[in-house]
Amino acid sequence: MHRYPRNMTGYGETPPKANWPGGAKIAVQIVLNYEEGGENCTLHGDPASEAFLSEITGAQPWQGQRHWNMESIYEYGSRAGFWRVHRLLKDLPVTVYGVASALAQAPEQVKAMTSAGWEIASHGLKWIEHKDMSEDEERAHIVEAIRLHTEVTGEAPQGWYTGRCSMNTERLVAQTGQFAYVADSYADDLPYWVRYGDRDQLVVPYTMDCNDMRFAIQAGFTDGSQFEQMLKDAFDILYAEGEAGAPKMMSIGLHCRLIGRPSRAAALKRAIAYFQSHDDVWFATRLQIAQHWAKQHPPMLITPPSEMDKDAFVAEFGGIFEHSPWIAEGAHALKLGPTHDTAAGIHSALARVFRTADEEKRLGVLTAHPDLAGKLAAAGRLTAESTAEQAGAGLDMLTDEEHATFTKLNETYTGKFGFPFIIAVKDNTKAGILRAFHRRIDSDRDTEFAEACRQVERIAELRLEEKFAA
Repeated sequence: MHRYPRNMTGYGETPPKANWPGGAKIAVQIVLNYEEGGENCTLHGDPASEAFLSEITGAQPWQGQRHWNMESIYEYGSRAGFWRVHRLLKDLPVTVYGVASALAQAPEQVKAMTSAGWEIASHGLKWIEHKDMSEDEERAHIVEAIRLHTEVTGEAPQGWYTGRCSMNTERLVAQTGQFAYVADSYADDLPYWVRYGDRDQLVVPYTMDCNDMRFAIQAGFTDGSQFEQMLKDAFDILYAEGEAGAPKMMSIGLHCRLIGRPSRAAALKRAIAYFQSHDDVWFATRLQIAQHWAKQHPPMLITPPSEMDKDAFVAEFGGIFEHSPWIAEGAHALKLGPTHDTAAGIHSALARVFRTADEEKRLGVLTAHPDLAGKLAAAGRLTAESTAEQAGAGLDMLTDEEHATFTKLNETYTGKFGFPFIIAVKDNTKAGILRAFHRRIDSDRDTEFAEACRQVERIAELRLEEKFAA
């Protein structure tokens, strides 16, 4: 099987109801990244100094050297910035992304986090890049991060965010089986489940837009008002969506050495006051959101279509196109993935096979369809899908006169085109079907063949929507 691992669909147009506690219209989730003392530094055994997320524009790593300015900028975060943010947020639920080696150098700060009731999630062992690590090396870092985090804070972390992650990070963390959520994703406004082997892992996505890191990049914020407006705009859109019945989660990312500067802290203070001026706002830790989501929306216990073997896939979808299992066989061989695990996704795959088949094979699909209100229906020999569809339009309760009309139209149409009249009866009433019958019987064959193929695809689409809804 050729499978594409990325999910480009997600929840699509109709996300699940979040059902936040108290009927909240939005969940506001604040993260404070605690990285100071865990960054790249030769004192920590690293080959070079840190070059990421500081006040130094265009900073480069100094190979084999300490970088005094960089170190002192990070130290500002632990010495002053943390405490300013703590004073501002200590009465709110906050999640700390704590780098384990940084937490080990921060006994006073860890005590303050714990006293405030903040969740301390793991931010890895060190605040370094993981993209070039082997799986074994990264796995060892994860194990050591959990051990040291537990030793320093007194509790094992239940959430994880690496940040500077590799393509293996989420899978390796999920395989530990220890985390209520992983946050190394920016893919959604709501939590979602991913499966790794036999493990369903909840992902609570994070953010890079409502994130003070943008003060430290060239395309970022130049003053606090820009950050404040960004937060307010995001809040307003998400709050309005919540009022419309589709509540979401708003993530905010903070760093002690960035937002902790007095020139920026005022913007955060104003934004928080703005959020608090609204009713029905749920401030929550990421762990609280994860626990709520797991209860409200547990993982599906069925095998997704993209993970089915060929026999199971054909058994499930072989009858969507009437008596044409070869279409499902062809669809299974396509480059499917989790993005196809919806009615629209499977319909797209099946329709691609049907559309690219030669005319003879497509004609075979058309001729596999029964006449409307014809002999097979009278004899009870239709497929269950066709029986339900025709009954839904009242074609199983015709008067003698109506039955005679359908019989005559069927014979005339089939005699002219060489295939039965096909229409998605679920989209029509009995009267509408008759009008279409009379109109289309005067078409030329090429036009009618194309229309019949479109109707076959529409019938398949309706059948899949019903199947997935069930």
